[in-house]
Amino acid sequence: MKKPLVSAVFGMLLVGATAAPATAVGAQQAQQNIKAVSYAGTVALSNCSGSVVRVPNSQPTDPALVMSNGHCLESGFPGPGQVIVDQPSSRTFSLLNSAGSKVATLRASKIAYGTMTDTDVSLYQLTSTYQQIESSYGIKALELSASHPTAGTAIKVVSGYWKRTYSCNIDGFVYRLKEGDWTWKDSVRYTSACNTIGGTSGSPVLDAATGKVVAVNNTGNEDGASCTVNNPCEVDENGNVTVRQGINYAEETYGIVPCVGIGNKIDLSAPGCALPKP
Repeated sequence: MKKPLVSAVFGMLLVGATAAPATAVGAQQAQQNIKAVSYAGTVALSNCSGSVVRVPNSQPTDPALVMSNGHCLESGFPGPGQVIVDQPSSRTFSLLNSAGSKVATLRASKIAYGTMTDTDVSLYQLTSTYQQIESSYGIKALELSASHPTAGTAIKVVSGYWKRTYSCNIDGFVYRLKEGDWTWKDSVRYTSACNTIGGTSGSPVLDAATGKVVAVNNTGNEDGASCTVNNPCEVDENGNVTVRQGINYAEETYGIVPCVGIGNKIDLSAPGCALPKP
């Protein structure tokens, strides 16, 4: 899990302090057909990265949502099977513009949803609407794609915490990704050029061609250990375990879209919503 040093209280080590540069081929691929991917709409949390997000049906007057990881919640890591909904929160977020400069402090009214079961995501509802954020700061929310991502897609992992962008491709998908006590389903595996580090947890993963969010960055195997904290392992349908040291992962976000109803309210009973329930 890619929180910064504050997470040492959980006995966790960070991913290495430096990251290998993208290969020339990877950089070239990531530069093709890019749709104005920048820092605009990303946020920095106290311990992680995140972004202001909307679903296709979100309205300008809806309270805005900030997405990060479940393991980035201020209350600590949700346990296996734990789902948090509608919990009051006054957490603040530093909103960044396209250049990565802080332009505002946004504030949550509640944790609308958070879990580390099946996925690793948190959604905060803000005190500001999308319209207020755009009119005040000229920044639009990032849109969650409603479609499952595709292997080979050029992507960008945009970290508001570090003001750093990683460019690579989706290498493939993992049936089950197991890390410590937690298991995630159908995770995204990056190609090696996305050598994300601590603090990039919660970064939006953007399709470089469309600019839409396809996943949320969350972990990587640091030391080559198997299925331990900071060393996730891949488990296939037959229970076979694969360890890929130095490879990093994200959790898909298309499954969030059916769960966001009128007024941006999380509705876990909505048709097509498969997010874990409390």
